[in-house]
Amino acid sequence: MRKKVIAGNWKMNKLAKEANQFVDEVLPKLPNSDQVEAIVCTPFPFLANLVDKAKGTKLQIAAQTMHYEKNGAFTGEVSPEMLADLGVTHVIIGHSERREYFNETDETVNKKTHAAHQYNLTPIVCVGETLEQREANETMNHVENQVTKALKSLTEQQIAQTIIAYEPIWAIGTGKTASSEQANEVCTHIRQVIEKITSSEIAEQVIVQYGGSVKPANIKELLAQSDIDGALVGGASLEADSFLQLVEAGAK
Repeated sequence: MRKKVIAGNWKMNKLAKEANQFVDEVLPKLPNSDQVEAIVCTPFPFLANLVDKAKGTKLQIAAQTMHYEKNGAFTGEVSPEMLADLGVTHVIIGHSERREYFNETDETVNKKTHAAHQYNLTPIVCVGETLEQREANETMNHVENQVTKALKSLTEQQIAQTIIAYEPIWAIGTGKTASSEQANEVCTHIRQVIEKITSSEIAEQVIVQYGGSVKPANIKELLAQSDIDGALVGGASLEADSFLQLVEAGAK
């Protein structure tokens, strides 16, 4: 049985003091359960300190992006080797905001996914459609294309250790949420795409998250679906109490 993975994506929010307070508040209250994994994806300046704070606890610290090269003349970028050296465990790759504002492509997503595995970072690969694509009935084809390109040339073991986060772009930060049935339909399709690339055995191992206006009020319904194994959460992960409610829902 797949565990639930709740990842809070802070995006470009919080100052150092606020980040410390959040982790100090969350750590003693995290459920002691192997059924759920709690991850906080923080801005780069907080990573080292929060990794240190969370060491030996149930909380894992992730980055929100990275470059695919080990080092070099890439001013302003952070490498997978740097993240691994800090003790970061996960990294978000190809979030729709990165694709829209920072020219991320399916090709760079694939390069970053390979680089993450090279340094034993778990990639959380984001896929999802726009409202126009959904209304044109292009959701399944678009998501299949994104998943296939992201996983290109990975080994079966690497694919099994990759998290796919389905985030319909029209539901991110808008207050709109795909119904649990809509979300599960696409997550099921993602698993079928992975089965086509690899095998049913590998596809059953892959964690598929849902993201898009996830909050305590709808998390239980989403997690009750057959192919939703957790959530990549934005706004609702910024407050300790809200984040804890999401994690607790995954532990049940």
